[in-house]
Amino acid sequence: MDGPAGRRAVLAAKRGVDVWQVVSTLKANGGSIPDTARAMVLSEAEVRIALEYYADHPDEIDAWIGANDEEYARIEAASRRQEELSRA
Repeated sequence: MDGPAGRRAVLAAKRGVDVWQVVSTLKANGGSIPDTARAMVLSEAEVRIALEYYADHPDEIDAWIGANDEEYARIEAASRRQEELSRA
């Protein structure tokens, strides 16, 4: 699917749910497919589909996860700086 951040893999039945999001959540849940399915309101089959895609394209999905983690860290650091300035 094309989007503002570029072309990315999504679950066809759940447009807007990126494979990298499913894999990232799966990793955060210790690899638990049931917990990931519940957290993302997906079926376990949908989580497995994302995992199958990841198995075939790990570099692509890891790059998306890494980019998201970097952006989160950047926003978190900016927020801390703003908070420190507001206390000064």
